[in-house]
Amino acid sequence: MIMLQQHVVIDNYKIRYLTGGNSRYPLILLHGLGASAERWDPIIPLLKKHFNLIIPDIIGFGYSDKPAVDYTMGFFVNFVKKFLDQLGISKTHVMGSSMGAQISAEFTLVNNDRVNKLVLVSPTGTATSMSSTLDRYVMAALYPSNDYVTDAFDFIGMIPEDNPQQFIDDFVQRMKLPNAKLAFLSTILGLKDSSNIRDRLHRIKVPTMLIWGGKDMMIPETHSKYFISRIPDCNYLHMPESGHTPFTEYPEAFCRHVKKFFGV
Repeated sequence: MIMLQQHVVIDNYKIRYLTGGNSRYPLILLHGLGASAERWDPIIPLLKKHFNLIIPDIIGFGYSDKPAVDYTMGFFVNFVKKFLDQLGISKTHVMGSSMGAQISAEFTLVNNDRVNKLVLVSPTGTATSMSSTLDRYVMAALYPSNDYVTDAFDFIGMIPEDNPQQFIDDFVQRMKLPNAKLAFLSTILGLKDSSNIRDRLHRIKVPTMLIWGGKDMMIPETHSKYFISRIPDCNYLHMPESGHTPFTEYPEAFCRHVKKFFGV
C-alpha cells in the first residue's frame, strides 16, 4: 500500500504528512531533530498492515512550513494537539524518536486521555549538556554537504541499508530549504532551555514502551533509568547492537517487539 502525501493547515502554516494503512486504529509517528516523515521509511511496510499510520513533518522540519518563531517544547506539544484536532483524532497510539519521543512524552503527560499506548525511542529531555556526537550532527545540519552528512550519520548509526544515498541526499536538500537552519537552531536552544522532563514523567499514566540502543552515542543508554524509574507502567527494550535509531538499523526486530506491545 502506497503512503499518501497530504497537507493540513494549522495556524496558517502548511503541514505535510504521510498517511496510509489497513487498520482503523491510528498510530502517530513523530520524527527526531532535523528529520522528516521519511525517517520512518524502514518500518512503514511492517506496520501499515496493522495501523492507520499518520506521520507528519513536524512544524519547522521536513517539507512543512518553517515559521520564524521560538521552537520551544510547549510550541511542539501544542502543534501535536492541533494536528490531531485538525484530523479529527480523539485518541491514538503515539510513537516518537529522539526529539519526537520527548514531544510524545510531553504531550502524553498532559493529554493522557488522548493516548492509548506510547512508545519512546531514545528520547531527549534528560541530558544536561550536548554530546560531541550531537555537535557533529549540528555541523552536518548547518553545513549540509554529502561528506559532512555521511560522516555524521555513519558515526551516529542512522543510515538505513535500503537507499542510503537517497537518505543522505534528502537530508542535504531539506536543510537547504528556507528557514530550515533557523528552525533547527531555535529547536536546539528550545530543548536546552526547557525544564528537565524527568520530574514530570510520573504524570504519564498510559502503558509505555521505552526502546534504547546499547551503542547510542547521541544520547547514552544510561539516560533510560530516568524513564524506567519514573513512568509507572514502563516496559523496557534494550537493543544492544543498535545506535540512536534502532528502527532504521534493525527494523524487523524493532517492529516485532513494538507490534507485541501494541497487541497486534
